[in-house]
Amino acid sequence: MTRRETCPQPEQFGDATVPAFGYELIRNQLIPELLGKESASILYWSGRKLARLYPAGSEEKIPLFFEQAGWGTLKLVDKSRKKMDFECRSSLIDYQIKEDQDSALFSLEAGFIAEQIQQIYGFIAEAVTEIKTGKNKKVIFHIRWDASDPVPANQSSK
Repeated sequence: MTRRETCPQPEQFGDATVPAFGYELIRNQLIPELLGKESASILYWSGRKLARLYPAGSEEKIPLFFEQAGWGTLKLVDKSRKKMDFECRSSLIDYQIKEDQDSALFSLEAGFIAEQIQQIYGFIAEAVTEIKTGKNKKVIFHIRWDASDPVPANQSSK
């Protein structure tokens, strides 16, 4: 059995859901307690690892994964030769920003998008997260890459 076959797939769970309270306990209480001050960095690189386990294959399929994972509604809002900007919204994002915008972390999601874009386009990509407060709370993921910095051949599918 390969590692890919051992990863849970969205279709295995049908319409099963997890209560938001349980999700928030793990995300905002347990994980920061376990990872401490390194939470943002570890979550970013964990998101990249998840992207390698669940390759989207195209930028259009990334929002579907977000929906299936319960991460929110992801939408591409800007794209050019060297950058993409995605925005993500959900009632959980609203809650996280409203309750504690200083400790709201979306590093897992940022790493996931950066790695997906890197795999799709073949250039080293990085993501920066911007949190928008106010009436329309959302997270903006700024993805940037340099076309002169290709992914090394031995790293393209790790």
